[in-house]
Amino acid sequence: MFSASGRIAWYFLTATLLIVFASAASAKQDGAKPDEARLKPAYRFARGGWIYVHLEGSPADIGYQHGYLLAPEIEDGFKTVQLQDTHRTQRDWNFYRATAQNILWPHIEVEYQQELQGIADGLQAHGSTLELWDVVALNAMEEVPDYYVPWLNKQEKQAHAPHLKAPGNCSAFVATGAWTKDHSPVIAHSNWTDIATGTRWTIIFDIVPTNGYHMLMDGFPGIIVSDDDFGINSAGLMVTETTITGFALFDPKGKPEFVRARKALQYAKSIDEYVQIMLDGNNGGYANDWLLADNSTGEIARFEIGLKMHRVWRTKNGYFVGANFPSDPAFMKAETDFNPNVMSSSPNARHKRWEEIMPANKGQIDVELGKKFLADHFDAYEGKEDRNFRGLCGHGESSPTGEPAWGDPPYNPSGAVTAQAADSTMTRNMTLQARAGHPCGEDFIAEKFLKEHPEFDWQRPILKDMKGNPWTEFKTSDKQ
Repeated sequence: MFSASGRIAWYFLTATLLIVFASAASAKQDGAKPDEARLKPAYRFARGGWIYVHLEGSPADIGYQHGYLLAPEIEDGFKTVQLQDTHRTQRDWNFYRATAQNILWPHIEVEYQQELQGIADGLQAHGSTLELWDVVALNAMEEVPDYYVPWLNKQEKQAHAPHLKAPGNCSAFVATGAWTKDHSPVIAHSNWTDIATGTRWTIIFDIVPTNGYHMLMDGFPGIIVSDDDFGINSAGLMVTETTITGFALFDPKGKPEFVRARKALQYAKSIDEYVQIMLDGNNGGYANDWLLADNSTGEIARFEIGLKMHRVWRTKNGYFVGANFPSDPAFMKAETDFNPNVMSSSPNARHKRWEEIMPANKGQIDVELGKKFLADHFDAYEGKEDRNFRGLCGHGESSPTGEPAWGDPPYNPSGAVTAQAADSTMTRNMTLQARAGHPCGEDFIAEKFLKEHPEFDWQRPILKDMKGNPWTEFKTSDKQ
């Protein structure tokens, strides 16, 4: 038993400890004491509808800077992805956290584990309650719901599972030699996704890692790779892609696609090295046709990668285009259910349009023409201008027909949500141009759309206006 004085001392000690713990919790919640030394090289500013973020240092420090400086945007983006993914797959967020921990994390290299942990640490220093497994699941927002979950449903023989299909993300081209105005590589791309996600996919990342090349890319808050994808590095590599429609394979023992794609942009100095890194541990997630350019040689390539199959086409005088169609007939037959003969489908109609536009402009292709290509509304199936899924500038929100190949219903609020472009000179100077919103510059007004299409009212908490913005230039170490 304590004496009276002992009890007083005990109560005093207990109260003191409670105050200390409460103060520590409050400091963590309020984010009152960020690590200023780690944040010192980093900064952010807004321009042209984008948020530019400069990150520099070790993997852990780059992650911490990312998480802290973009904490509000990451929280907002996370809620958007969480609602979309749980709604589509009918699996709760605990499933995604468990997948991040048990399926993805064991196959993530230490460097990127440190960066992901750094993002979680930076978020929590800013007062966020998001944890590591939330961050990892967010980074896999393309490959888990669209590739792993359909594979898992099949393995588990889920009788009433939702019918999930890989989305059709992006339109793009790369050209070089006699096809471009200066006979050097030109690359351009538009990000296709749902508008709710697309309005948040507006970060320009300028990353200077301790190891690897300096990178400039667009991206989504909280994610370590561009993910749509568009980026350049200081070795002169120019990178973009479009997803492959009708692909549904996955290897849970492979390395996550978001890790391989980030590593490839960070460490590859040639097309061959890029291909090698992407093939190492390939899990089949987020299967793409990558369009690549090596600015040091003037060579361009199309790199098509599924799960067990891949193929590379390359040239120093020609072009490659992407619109969510597979290119290799053997791969198309073996690893997809894509039908190249349905000309009313978006991938085939856009493919046809690309094959009209590119030859018609041979020898004149530059960034300015690339911008016009991405803003094109011509429907090659209807043979006229329209606002639907079949133009290079996609407008799902005004399309009376859906896209069965992706499982998209009529008037689905989706389409081309941003655009990016660069040429040889820009890449040499580590510069790119980007446009937030539809590449044509037209506005999307959420409230007006929801009044006309109440079937999408479930998106009301996350669907916001997507205003047209000007094409805007960004460079490494840019300042406001």
